[in-house]
Amino acid sequence: MIEKVNLAQKFDLFDEHWSPRIAGELNDSYVKLAKLKGEFVWHHHENEDELFLVVKGHLTIKLRDRDVELDAGEFVIIPRGVEHLPVAEEEVQVLLLEPKATLNTGNVHSERTVAELKRV
Repeated sequence: MIEKVNLAQKFDLFDEHWSPRIAGELNDSYVKLAKLKGEFVWHHHENEDELFLVVKGHLTIKLRDRDVELDAGEFVIIPRGVEHLPVAEEEVQVLLLEPKATLNTGNVHSERTVAELKRV
């Protein structure tokens, strides 16, 4: 079934930070929505690239050698194996495009690891 998705409506369905939700599927990938606030954990993904598209707010992706600053309407692709740390001073809404097997904390298991994703 073909349905359009209204991002604002989907983001209104949840309040939790750092807990991605599945908003759609594209081939072998999920389209995920997440609200971020504060500092995440340093991590990398062994086998998956990760796309961060900022829908609302400002996001800093810290890399070991520099920072990438993203505003609404901007995205960055973090290649597999690159260690990174997302930081959001204020709440940020992001769309993530990742293979279905991608764990949000990559190679790190912590209290922020979300093993089973909810759908919106």
